[in-house]
Formats: sequence, C-alpha cells, structure tokens
Amino acid sequence: MSNLGPFVWSIADQLRGVYKPHQYGSIVLPFTILRRLDALMASRRDLMRSTASLHTGGVLDAQMRRATGLSFYNTSQYDFNRLLDDPDQLRENLIEYVTSFSSNIDVFEQFGFEQVISTLDDNNRLYLVVEKFAGVNLHPNAISNAEMGELYEHLIYKFAEASNEEAGEHYTPRDAIRLMVDLLFAEEQEPLTSEGVVRTVYDPTAGTGGMLSVAEERLHQRNPSARLTLYGQEINGQSYAICKSDMISKGQDIGNIRKGDTLIRDEFSRRTFDFCLSNPPYGVDWKAAAESVKQEHREGRLGRFNAGLPPVSDGQMLFLQHLVSKMRPAHEGGGRAGIVLNGSPLFTGGAESGPSKIRQWLLEEDLVDTIIALPTDMFFNTGIATYVWILDNDKQPERRGTVQLIDASGMWTKMRKGMGSKRREISIAQRDEIVGIYDAHEDGEHSKILPTSEFGYWTITVERPLLDDDGEVVRDRKGNPKPDSKKRDTENVPFTYGCNTEGSDGKDATIEAYFDAEVAPHVPDAWIDHKKTKVGYEIPFTRIFYKYVPPRPLEEIDKDLKAKVSKILTLLKAVEV
Repeated sequence: MSNLGPFVWSIADQLRGVYKPHQYGSIVLPFTILRRLDALMASRRDLMRSTASLHTGGVLDAQMRRATGLSFYNTSQYDFNRLLDDPDQLRENLIEYVTSFSSNIDVFEQFGFEQVISTLDDNNRLYLVVEKFAGVNLHPNAISNAEMGELYEHLIYKFAEASNEEAGEHYTPRDAIRLMVDLLFAEEQEPLTSEGVVRTVYDPTAGTGGMLSVAEERLHQRNPSARLTLYGQEINGQSYAICKSDMISKGQDIGNIRKGDTLIRDEFSRRTFDFCLSNPPYGVDWKAAAESVKQEHREGRLGRFNAGLPPVSDGQMLFLQHLVSKMRPAHEGGGRAGIVLNGSPLFTGGAESGPSKIRQWLLEEDLVDTIIALPTDMFFNTGIATYVWILDNDKQPERRGTVQLIDASGMWTKMRKGMGSKRREISIAQRDEIVGIYDAHEDGEHSKILPTSEFGYWTITVERPLLDDDGEVVRDRKGNPKPDSKKRDTENVPFTYGCNTEGSDGKDATIEAYFDAEVAPHVPDAWIDHKKTKVGYEIPFTRIFYKYVPPRPLEEIDKDLKAKVSKILTLLKAVEV
C-alpha cells in the first residue's frame, strides 16, 4: 500500500478547484473500486465478451459464473486502456462501461458516479483522472485482498481527516478486530483446524467489511483449507459499496452483503450464523427505527427486542439483542458473537428499566461468556473506555452459570503516530496475553470469574412514618402508620448479600437480613414496602477491579508542603532584592 499513497494524492491534485477536500473521497473511491474490478476481469475479458454474445437474461448470469469463476461480469467492449483510445467520447464510453456490469454490482450508484463523470468531463478533468487510474496496477497479483481492504480504509480515513469528519464511524482498527476474532475462535480451536471446515460469519454493522475480512484472514492462517462464508449489512451507502467490492475481490458471494438499517429490517431474518461480529455506533439515537423496533418488542419472543428497550438516545443494546437472535441455536451446535460497546450498557438504567431488563435476560439466559475492558484511545473517533462482550449460547461446561471479566485496560502499546483519537494499539504479544487469560479461565489480577447471580440485586423501598405537628405518628383507618414521602428512600440489596448462594430464589430472607443489619439499626421506625421491590442487574466492572491505594501519611504530605512553601519564600525574597 505504501506506493499507492502518492498515487492517491496525485489523483486528488487533479480535483482541486472542481471539488472541495471533503468531496474527494466520493470521486477517488469509486474510481479505485472500478480499477480493481477492471483488474480482476483482465484475464477473463475476452471470455466475458464471447459469453455475452451467446446468452441473455438469467442464463447469462449462470453461464458467466460457470465460465469465469467470478460472481460478477461486464459485457462492455471497453476497459481502462480502450477508454483512453477515444478521448472525445470518454464520458459516454465510461458511462456505458459502468452500466454494463451485472445487476449485482450496484456500488457505483451509491456514489452518484454518472454525475461524477459528467462533472469531471465538464471541467476537463475526466481524461486526466482515468489516465492516472489506468496507470496503477490493482491486479490481485500485485495488491492482495488484505492490502486492498486496508487501502479502502486508508482512503476513507485520509479523506475524512482532511474534511474534519469522523473516519472512525466507518471502520474498526485492525488490532481490535483481531482480538475479537481470536476470542471468538478460542472455544473452537480443534474444529476450526479440521480439513475442509465450513463456517459462517455475520456483521450487522459491516462498515467497509473490515471485521469480515479479518475473520477470514485469521481463519485461513490457522487452516488454509477452511472456508468462511461472509455476510453483512450496512446502512451507509458508500461503506456498503466498498464492503461489497472488497467481498468481490475475496471471491465471496456478493449477494450476502446487503444495504439497509439493521434495526428497521433484518435482511437475513431467516438465517443464523456460527460467528457474529459488530461495532455499532455509540450514543446514536434510534428514532428512525423506533416504529419497527417497538413493533418487534411488542411481538415478544417472536421479535428481536423482546427483552427490553434502551433509551431512544442510544441503540447499542438493541444490537446486543439482535446478535443473540443471529447466533446459531444451541441444538444446531451453538453460536458465538463479539460486540464492541462503551461502558453504558454495563450499568445504565435502574432496576426494571429497559437496559436493566436486557442485562437480566442476557445473564439469566447465561448468554454472556466474557467482557473485556480495552485500553482507552483505541478507536479513531473516541478516546473513551470500551468493552468487548463475547456472547455464547452453548457455553463449555466449566463456563456455564458464570461470566469472566478481563481487565485489559493496561495492555497497550503507544503508536508512533496517532490517527485521530487512536493513540494506542494492542500488540501481537498483548493480544496473545489477553486470549491466554481467557483460555486459562482463572481468577487473577486481570481476570475475575463470577456467578451470574453476582450481578443481580433488589431495589427495596424503605418507608418512615409521617409525623404530625406534635411529633406523633399519623395512622390510616386500619391503624397502620402512614409513610412520609419526603423521608422515603431506596436501597439496593445484592442477590448474594450475606453469602446467599441461591440468587433471586433467596429473596425474602436476604432482603430481611439486609434490612435488619444495614437499615433498622439506624432508623428503627422504618419498614419495607414490599409491593415496590424491583429486580435489577448491573455489571460494576470498575468496582470489581478497584484496587485500594492508601493515602499518603500526613507527615509526608506536611513535609512536602513545607518544602514547597520554603521554595516559594526563597523565590519571593529574590524578587524583592
């Protein structure tokens, strides 16, 4: 990719004055895709033309696939070199070339490419741009599929950076993806190395296809004979176009890449997968999908969002539920999913709120395998704390009924040159260390194995009597004291309080024990309104890994203060002189 950088920016130089910097990507990216497709067809061009002369319609699609081994084709007489032979008709011929692709190549319309061609031609730039692209070799023999995927992402980042846009919304850093993929594959080491193994991977927020590409790359490193079928859905038109183009290069079925809002419509509603990966947007509202989401919520177990609804301001936990619905059922061998989230899904929302109900469902159904805290400054568009959740609907026996928490927040290497908010990365050695901690499945400094009941609690309502002006208790007709709403309070009682091992089953005894020990000694006239008791779940990750650091001795602090005061006085005397 190193020698392509100067080439890309030389193309951008041809656009100055005609387009603004934030528009460069809409021109360079579709031309890059077109040149890659052109290179892929190079050795099959004559075969495509002869096949097109013999067949039409649906028969043509089947015959082309059989003859060329490609999932797409182009029936035009043109290619990049032939286009340059007729400069006067370049606009018309290039449009004819682009529109002669098979119907499954719908990527150019995502960029409004015909208008791009016309604008470049009107400004005497079209020949220069086509000539530049014709001079670069994007044949797979020169640029591998992995390098091509990285080139697409590099272009997106550079153009977004030039226009102060959020490049990180479009793709996830490769170091983070490789960690997720290794964690997903960790529980299936032996089967994945079997001869001719076939697996499916799905990403509902596919972006430019980085997660799908890395999953395929990592599996082939383990087992060259393995076959991974990739599926993805993406809402952004240009990212969808790049993802689809990348899948073409890999020989994947490009019909498995669909465009659309996953929350509104699941384009793979009848399918489940061996592995799922996702990096959904953080803190982005789901207002546009609200009607569809709420309808599925009302459908109960028939819908994807039956467990609960998060605040409309943030849709992360909707994608959590969606992934569960896409994992292959346990009776068919089970599925695993990995998703990157910020900290809010761990704890946001009180007892019986939408987020709490979602956590309750995930934990009580024993779907959460592990949660890993990543270093900050890992992603291109945010420096906040992020977490990888690994879900599994058919856990290994030793993992059932538990959740492993891994604190990898300190496992990072400083990048030589930052990219946006990304200043840190996880090295190969650090990735292996994290996966090793997961595999070991033991309590330690960076790992905690906790029963799912550890995250549950009851929120109890503590009442105190209303007093009249004379300080006497006000009672109702039955003689019971009336509660004073101003003194009303709530307490969270952990399921495991007092070493209760029965979880939610030991409710009454645990609540009473808590009240007797923690509340009654301080407010003897208080009582619990059991009708208001609610169930809640949270995952207090930071608290679980908190390490107490004792304060410095007062003598040491006093000594430091005296030293600083003495220094200041010395400086003041020097000024006075």
